[in-house]
Amino acid sequence: MLRDGGLAAEASQTLPGFIEALRAGAGFAVVTEEALRGADLRELDRFVRDQADWSDFPFIVLTERGGGLERNPGAVRLLEALGNVTFLERPFHPTTLLSLARSALRARLRQYDARKRIEDIREREARQAALLSLSDRLRTMDDAREMSFAAAETLGTTLGVSRAGYGVIDPAAETITIERDWNQPGTQSLAGVLHFRDYGSYIEDLKRGTLVAIADAREDPRTAATAGALEAIHARAVFNMPLVDRGDFTALLYLNHIDAREWTGDDKAFVRDVADRTQAAIDRRNAEQSLADLANTLERQVEERTRERDRNWQNSQDLLAVISPDGRFLAVNPAWTTILGWRAEEIVGRDHVAFSHPEDQEGSSAAHRHATERELNHYENRVRHKDGSYRWFSWIASPDGGVVYASGRHITAEKEAQFQLEATQAQLRQAQKMEAVGQLTGGLAHDFNNLLTGISGSLELIQIRIQQGRGGEIDRYLGMAQQAAKRAAALTHRLLAFSRRQTLDPKPTNINRLIANLEDFLRRSVGPAVEIEMVGAGGLWTALIDPPQLENALLNLCINARDAMPDGGRITIETANKWLDQAAARERELPPGQYVSLCVTDTGSGMSAETIERVFDPFFTTKPLGEGTGLGLSMIYGFVRQSGGQVRIYSELGQGTTMCLYFPRVHMNEASEEGSAPQEVLPSPAGETVLIVDDEPAIRLLVTDVLAELGYNAIEAGDGPAGLAILNSPARIDLLVTDVGLPKGMNGRQLADAARVGRPDLKVLFITGYAENAVVGNGQLEPGMHVLTKPFAMEGLANRIRTLITE
Repeated sequence: MLRDGGLAAEASQTLPGFIEALRAGAGFAVVTEEALRGADLRELDRFVRDQADWSDFPFIVLTERGGGLERNPGAVRLLEALGNVTFLERPFHPTTLLSLARSALRARLRQYDARKRIEDIREREARQAALLSLSDRLRTMDDAREMSFAAAETLGTTLGVSRAGYGVIDPAAETITIERDWNQPGTQSLAGVLHFRDYGSYIEDLKRGTLVAIADAREDPRTAATAGALEAIHARAVFNMPLVDRGDFTALLYLNHIDAREWTGDDKAFVRDVADRTQAAIDRRNAEQSLADLANTLERQVEERTRERDRNWQNSQDLLAVISPDGRFLAVNPAWTTILGWRAEEIVGRDHVAFSHPEDQEGSSAAHRHATERELNHYENRVRHKDGSYRWFSWIASPDGGVVYASGRHITAEKEAQFQLEATQAQLRQAQKMEAVGQLTGGLAHDFNNLLTGISGSLELIQIRIQQGRGGEIDRYLGMAQQAAKRAAALTHRLLAFSRRQTLDPKPTNINRLIANLEDFLRRSVGPAVEIEMVGAGGLWTALIDPPQLENALLNLCINARDAMPDGGRITIETANKWLDQAAARERELPPGQYVSLCVTDTGSGMSAETIERVFDPFFTTKPLGEGTGLGLSMIYGFVRQSGGQVRIYSELGQGTTMCLYFPRVHMNEASEEGSAPQEVLPSPAGETVLIVDDEPAIRLLVTDVLAELGYNAIEAGDGPAGLAILNSPARIDLLVTDVGLPKGMNGRQLADAARVGRPDLKVLFITGYAENAVVGNGQLEPGMHVLTKPFAMEGLANRIRTLITE
């Protein structure tokens, strides 16, 4: 099957042969559970354990009972032995095996990519370690020749070349004098005097200060004629870097290798770094010698103090600097060279901000201004390395004698570890989000398929009964279809609540009465181990909210509280009237005024400050994987904010949690419950006309039939421009019924706004699957505009149209 799928595959009949194939470099392995059952897996376990850090070899185990422990207890042994294992239950379709095989192969290839990156990192680390070691050696040397040889030795051993060395140029005699070079065993030293003519035509490049890198003397036209001579001295590959002082070619740093070799950009950068560090060390030593000569003329006490100061200055592993009040470097210590590659003369006299990362420059300027006046205890920024990269430093500074003394500790490693931790946490959060999305979409598909089955099945049975002449039996099937449609609408409404795009149906509500009606249901939901206490404020103000949404929010809060108390506890549901002054309102990010609060308090485990910070993020959950989607509090937050209110959390670890919802007070009487008021007798139609605009013919037909039943005239249009043309005509239009999403560049809201220019009192009924923000703003409709959400009952549509026309 694997070969038929385009994958190279080999079969092993024995476990030793199988392990030998693994060690030979297989990309993945497919093995049957029977082949491993009862076998001695120690050698296989040794293969798994002996893998390199980058390697996690993938196994696919073919099993008759899957990989679940409940069905296949033996899977534990295989998991422990193999590690990265995928169980495939037989029988299986070939495409399933091919899919798993290709996935395993891709994973293995990514591991090899990781190995390459690790090797690159290790190479860079080795070179960085070599540079640091060289810097340490250079600090202990006084002789320029010793420094040059140390640099050559570092280059030779790190790059693995045959020879490395320095030569001094005599331009008048056109010679290069090599006092000492570094050579691999078996490679002869070039110490002595060499003539320019020995170098061939590329000496002219060196005179101009151009670096010469020849990968193969046989192939390069500059050395093809002398390739034999070069190979005789183990110099088939040549790397020459001219060292220029004030425009003059003064010295040569050279590398030779016995075989052809490509000189990479990293090689060139490394050589340049070694050359710069060595030159800086030589310059520094020359400067130190000059300073020592000057110090000999001073009194002994001054001399001792100077030496002590210089030792601290020179040997400090921190960046030390003296900075003028206007921000320019007056002096820097050698750590700037060791850590950042800058020589002192490249820094002194320049503005310190020029070495800061562009994003840190404003902060660096502010920190310097602070330090000119008083001690600076802590400031972090990024300082530019000579190679263009940046390093993190933590600074302290203080003013003294009209200048600022600053010390910076190198913290790049700590910062990188911090960033890596944050990246890992972000990856974990992303994985949790995707798991929640999978659960959500799977559940939705299941629910909608069930509902569609109920609707389609009922319709088919109605059709059969009509064909059989048994029309009297179809009522119960009609009821089943309608009930399934209502459940689908409710499911859609919950989805829109999560997306925060639902249109609320706010009513003046007494929250105390709403809680009392819900009390029995809440007690059943949290179970007998959790006690619920109701504390309702007397004379509670009325709030304008969508009651079903608040019921869902309260239930969600109680379920969360129950989950925070696995061993039982108490939930307190409390309401109160709140006056929020300027300070209290600012703390809750609300306008000052009167609010009704609903608080749910538990005696559970509480939350940390970090959890509170992210608790309203979609998909964030503290529950184990598979036991929560992290959507509940996000939905509550969206509903409360859409209602003009706010949510606040008060919690500490081990001290329980209080979740408070704040809703603005309204000066309106509480709305009566649906169906409790007597139905008002509405007047009969008197020639009223309704314009229906919808791009779906079936919707237009339904609405037109309802209007005909009610006795109203109906005019139809299939899009916004057609509807607007009718509205701009002299025709009588008492009500506009329009879909929100319409074709041809004009949606329902745009149509209504355009119509109200000429008909300012026009009543509008939007019928839509969901109300987009562009249509209904923050979820609240303007006066004279109403929304009926699809799907809707025909009776509800008729009542809404009749009420709007007769208002």
